[in-house]
Amino acid sequence: MAQRTDKRGGDRDQRGGRKRTQAGPIKRKSCFFCKEKIDEIDYKNINQLRRYVSEKGKIRNRRITGACRRHQRQVAVAVKRAREMALLPYVTG
Repeated sequence: MAQRTDKRGGDRDQRGGRKRTQAGPIKRKSCFFCKEKIDEIDYKNINQLRRYVSEKGKIRNRRITGACRRHQRQVAVAVKRAREMALLPYVTG
């Protein structure tokens, strides 16, 4: 069977995703909070939370931030609390 190409001319693998161009294993980002041995994330620490919020005000996902599952959930709760207390905006722009 011939290899599929998408309408834009890019190559696809058998599962429908894009082919990886880089060789070797994918390097995972390590969790900042695990490295610093931080147990609880404080919603009042705005400078720390701004790294996990996009310019539009959306909470960035684990794949982009590199946080572990436990700390990503704590970040999400802390951002939501900070928004409720008007420390972080819901939307910018």
